[in-house]
Amino acid sequence: MKFGVFDHMDRARSDLGQQFETRLRLIELYEKAGFYAYHLAEHHATPLGMAPSPSVFLAAVAQRTKTLRFGPLVYTVNLYHPLRLIDEICMLDQLSDGRLELGVGRGISPYEVGYYGVDPATGPERFAEALDVILKGLTQPRLDHHGKYFTFKDVPMEMRPIQQPYPPLWYGANSLESADRLAKQACNAVVGMRADGVGQFAARYRAAWTALGRAEADMPMIGLSRHVVVGDSDKEAQAAAKRAFVLWYDALIHLWRAHGVGLPRQLIPAAFEDALDQGYIIAGSAATVRDRMKLDNEIAGINYCICRMAFGDLSFEESARSVELFAREVMPALQ
Repeated sequence: MKFGVFDHMDRARSDLGQQFETRLRLIELYEKAGFYAYHLAEHHATPLGMAPSPSVFLAAVAQRTKTLRFGPLVYTVNLYHPLRLIDEICMLDQLSDGRLELGVGRGISPYEVGYYGVDPATGPERFAEALDVILKGLTQPRLDHHGKYFTFKDVPMEMRPIQQPYPPLWYGANSLESADRLAKQACNAVVGMRADGVGQFAARYRAAWTALGRAEADMPMIGLSRHVVVGDSDKEAQAAAKRAFVLWYDALIHLWRAHGVGLPRQLIPAAFEDALDQGYIIAGSAATVRDRMKLDNEIAGINYCICRMAFGDLSFEESARSVELFAREVMPALQ
């Protein structure tokens, strides 16, 4: 079992420059605590994401850490010109001495991609072609491609990532059907479901992986993402988690509410108590968090435990204490 951190970088109450610096200090603690990787979301025109250019923030992460792996989860590929994204991927992998984890996706919000003039209806097809172009560009000395959305002829690829053939791929999965495709692509997956749903996904992924004649030991990571707050007591941790969750959830639905519609997939309950009961949030003393995560991890059949440890208005001190307790009293029992 490996442990990672996912971060929406949703707007906190402090000024933005201070939020960036505070988060970088927290990321330094993630590295010291033994987390495997830090994953950063990309969102636009919404308080849910204050790092709309993940590469910019991750370049700072590369300089503030030495061993922690990191990457976008995910680059909204349909908002980039493929040549530009190839260059950014190579630069980040070189800056970090080969620590980039490459998350890719088409973008879940039609409003965010719509602001950039991208038709959401073309999303899956456009994403598939763009990803094909990006992987060609990362692995070939010259790029040739003739498709529906992109055409390139004999473009020199001057940059290369350190990791060959390219950094590990990641995808945010929300359906069982995607397990077959992701297994074929040897793509790591973070699954946005309850533990029992993740268990079904993991079983299907493993079956598809085995059917391809690949060894179990070589299987990519399958992760379950949860908000995690560890405190000195259940009461303290849950009070902080509830306060922060209300702000985070308000940011989550911001654009959908502004357009007068509900979320297309209401994966996380709006009520804190329901989210806590269903395991989308795990908050409490180290013993409480450890026991719930151990139970859910076994049900989910995962090999990657990914935590959201900074969200809403959690202070640096609250998140730092949570990281300290998690690393000392939860991690060892789950490994």
